[in-house]
Amino acid sequence: MNSKKKILIVDDEVFFRDLLREALKDRYEILEGENGDEAISLALEHSPDLIIIDVIMPGRSGIDACMVLKQKPETRRIPVVLFSSLSKKEDIVLGLKAGADDYITKPMCVPEVVARLDAHLRTTDYYTDLEHKDLLLLLELSENISALRNPMTILRTIVEKMSTIIDVARCSIVSVNSKGDLFVKASNDLEENKEIRLELYKYPEIRKSLESKTPVIINNIKDDPLMNSVRSHIGELAFNSIVVIPIIKKESIIGTFLLRTASPLKDGITNRIYKVCQLVANISANALENAMLFDSMKTAQEYFEEMSIRDGLTKLYNHRHFYDRLEEEFSRASRYGEPLSLIFFDIDDFKRINDNYGHTHGDEVLKKIGLVMKRVARESDLPARYGGDEFAVILPNTSAAGALDVANRLSTTVRELIFEDLAGEQVTISSGVATFVDKKVQSFDRLVWLADEAMYKAKAQGKDHVAQA
Repeated sequence: MNSKKKILIVDDEVFFRDLLREALKDRYEILEGENGDEAISLALEHSPDLIIIDVIMPGRSGIDACMVLKQKPETRRIPVVLFSSLSKKEDIVLGLKAGADDYITKPMCVPEVVARLDAHLRTTDYYTDLEHKDLLLLLELSENISALRNPMTILRTIVEKMSTIIDVARCSIVSVNSKGDLFVKASNDLEENKEIRLELYKYPEIRKSLESKTPVIINNIKDDPLMNSVRSHIGELAFNSIVVIPIIKKESIIGTFLLRTASPLKDGITNRIYKVCQLVANISANALENAMLFDSMKTAQEYFEEMSIRDGLTKLYNHRHFYDRLEEEFSRASRYGEPLSLIFFDIDDFKRINDNYGHTHGDEVLKKIGLVMKRVARESDLPARYGGDEFAVILPNTSAAGALDVANRLSTTVRELIFEDLAGEQVTISSGVATFVDKKVQSFDRLVWLADEAMYKAKAQGKDHVAQA
């Protein structure tokens, strides 16, 4: 009698059916269909243990077929897993509303698919080896790490909880970067925010798990052939057995993580320990994916927010952000009676540079001056491109004398720049300095006007000058 569970794969694309069949045939009996109507008829005829169905197919769609299957008493308890393109998120939502139990996205990661299907097909007797404290651990981990948004916190939570429940000498999470380098990201015997780099050749069990993308169990490190290459290095270890579980979930998003548990138990890795590790790895995969996505979205949002206030050419702050910050700094200076200075300058004869050498070389001049401003400005200062060849620097808590010193240093540094594309021609700037002190300047707009007027005074003095309002 065939004891294998039955999986029905329904997809009009032969390639994906072949791919799934090859991945699953050793574990499960495979049935195949090409459209939604066949999904329904084959499910009614064979009562499969699970159905994988593509969303988009000729004739009846996978979503319609799922809805029918979930309405019929004979098939409504069969888990249905949707197959959908990454770009068709609305289809996934519709499918889940139709009663689907899970979804897989194309292009698919085969080990992830196998792990997900195994999870759906576990029967209640799978958990009989687990102790009450194991079930409490799984529940607590699931609740805790699903609420976390920091991937490193998730990893630390996993290893700390695991080490309190099962008899382990070490529980660690190992990551693999795109170059194949190994790093211990969290371990129950490793202090927080510290990671250790590993040499892959010293860990054949990790190498095998990476290559096969499947769990690896070493029941006795002293006699397992897999450990032959490192036999001379493991004689004094305080543990006897190892289990390595790949944490598989959208590798392109979260990278490769492995849960590695080393146990002193002389009888090797028991079913209980293996199952706890496998279940924790599954929980970890979902939480890590969510955390990584959240982290990448947050990073992207911060990046785009930062870029929105930067000038595209010089990467200095732009005109709009300059005014926002100047208003804030003026308000603060006025409230606390602190000085606030402003430098305005433009490039002398910049139009001639563009006309004689072209706008490309003119842009290089602007970029170099932007770099000079960043170098001369203090951490508290705010250098900005005001527009065209005009620049500004906000100097909080800076007196008139201090601002004059910064302006002179800017002029000197720009004058000493070498522009090979300008045939060695010297570039200079004319600067104006204005300072708010003792409430003699009534508004930030007035401060801008004074700095601008001082800049034109500097130009009238023969350029390459600094003038003070």
